[in-house]
Amino acid sequence: MALLLAFGLAYLLGSVPFGLLLARAGGAGDIRKLGSGNIGATNVLRTGRKGLAAATLALDAGKGVLGVWLAGQLGGESAMLAAGAGAVLGHVWPPWLGFRGGKGVATFLGVATAVLPWAGLGFALTWLGVALGTRISSLGGMAGGVGALAVALTLGEREAAVLFGLLALFILWTHRDNLARLRAGTEPRIGAGR
Repeated sequence: MALLLAFGLAYLLGSVPFGLLLARAGGAGDIRKLGSGNIGATNVLRTGRKGLAAATLALDAGKGVLGVWLAGQLGGESAMLAAGAGAVLGHVWPPWLGFRGGKGVATFLGVATAVLPWAGLGFALTWLGVALGTRISSLGGMAGGVGALAVALTLGEREAAVLFGLLALFILWTHRDNLARLRAGTEPRIGAGR
């Protein structure tokens, strides 16, 4: 029961569409009609509003942290892992937006940080390193999930590694269009518009 409650609560937290809400409140309109059409920080950045994009990133990560932390108060490590999955799924499939949300990267970062702080650091450093090195945000986000998994495996945190491995695969799936563009050489670079 605690696992279901943790998952459900984190799913609802994860489903809060901060990118959409902040863009509207900041006068940038409906970001679903811009760029990739998704509600994450990268698409908010396409409005040219760096502050809104940074706030979206922080809040999307924060809902992952909060969901996992609340679950830890309810039922320990297993509940935290269930909540981690719930938060990311809620972000990607929010019921309020017809189950069309973001790609889950920032929320995964928050989940990794709350479950295993070293994995969160590994995620962030990998994400930043790859994104800055290639100027391709999607590649950085996908690599970040692998970074979190690598840290969990290195530290012998098997249950966290299973969660991070599944979430990393899920993030690859949410980026399937990006992967196709990467293969075609048409994936947009950071600062290039679109």
